[in-house]
Amino acid sequence: MITLIIIMIGEGVLIEQDFRDAMAGVCAPVTIVTTSERGSPYGVTVSAFASVSLRPAMVSVALDRSSRVLARILAKGRFGVNVLGRDQDELARIFAGPSPDRFAASEAPWRHDHGLPRLAGAAGWIVCELGSTVEAGDHLLLLGDVTHVRSSSAAPLVYSHRVFGTHSAFAR
Repeated sequence: MITLIIIMIGEGVLIEQDFRDAMAGVCAPVTIVTTSERGSPYGVTVSAFASVSLRPAMVSVALDRSSRVLARILAKGRFGVNVLGRDQDELARIFAGPSPDRFAASEAPWRHDHGLPRLAGAAGWIVCELGSTVEAGDHLLLLGDVTHVRSSSAAPLVYSHRVFGTHSAFAR
């Protein structure tokens, strides 16, 4: 049996699968958003990540309301963003999966940096204080005030058409 979900938008009708397919064509950076609780690391793969402001430096991250990591971020009031490099697609898959201890499942090297779990080899590292939250359908949009940044010239991992890759200019 095929279930068809129709979403009403204004005066038009949008079929959910059409929206998914359209959004699949939008390249998105792949990140692992992290936090910690009593010294233990927690993280989840997120592609709904963007810069918001330069002055002050702010980013946004959208997390599913049922996310265990979201609950911990809200309690701690801080989070880290590991911007993944082009060869970290397996790490992205593991942190997107159901494992309750993704750090152990991935065996990825990490360390605490500014009190948050930072993954080795990430192309970028952003430390944020939780500035505010915005209701966003089945997600909660977190606005993070950036307090620390490290970046490299490594090619970033992107996600488009349900495939991991990198921008062709960086592939060389």
